[in-house]
Amino acid sequence: MKLSAELKAFEGRLGYTFRTPALLNEAVTHASMSTPNRDDNQRLEFLGDRVLGLVMAEALLNLDKGASEGQLAPRFNALVRKEACADVARQIDIGAVLRLGRSEMLSGGRRKHALLGDAMEAVIAAVYVDGGFDAARAMILRLWGDRTTSVKEDARDAKTSLQEWAQARGLEPPDYVLTKRSGPDHAPVFTIAARLSTGQTASATAGAKRTAEQDAAASLMAQLEQDT
Repeated sequence: MKLSAELKAFEGRLGYTFRTPALLNEAVTHASMSTPNRDDNQRLEFLGDRVLGLVMAEALLNLDKGASEGQLAPRFNALVRKEACADVARQIDIGAVLRLGRSEMLSGGRRKHALLGDAMEAVIAAVYVDGGFDAARAMILRLWGDRTTSVKEDARDAKTSLQEWAQARGLEPPDYVLTKRSGPDHAPVFTIAARLSTGQTASATAGAKRTAEQDAAASLMAQLEQDT
């Protein structure tokens, strides 16, 4: 099987040339495009998540030999969570080569965090199967770049930080309320309010609910830190 011109260009952005092109074709095929004769990328995604985790765990141990498990865990989570994978996917424009069914195309699938993150994991697995662990590790470390060295010592996501802040003060966990939805169905925009039982609140707007929730939590945490 030969790669299309678009996928050949993608190999250049990826920095890896496949010996078995069918693996890359599978990695960029969403479940909405699967047929009896065409595999989608879900199984590769499952494997890629584990390969990414091992690479990042190893990298973090090597970068900070004195760090405790409690210090390493939030850094690890920040580097492997879906948002991080989606950011790297955008960096190499995976969206441009994804094979999507009509429904996903119309709903803006090429821009969805979860879909991009899943595809990134599938591509990682495809490189691992095609070239082995060393090839996958080299690619991951190159694409993640200085994210591995610049990840904050306290790299908990904003929602976790806000929840821990509330629990430490005997408050109920924060609520996240959708206050507005705008834009067309294929590219919706969500406004989410993060609220504490004390009445303190902050809002954020994004193209994905999860992102809006994280941004709202970060905004509220910033307010709380200013007040202390």
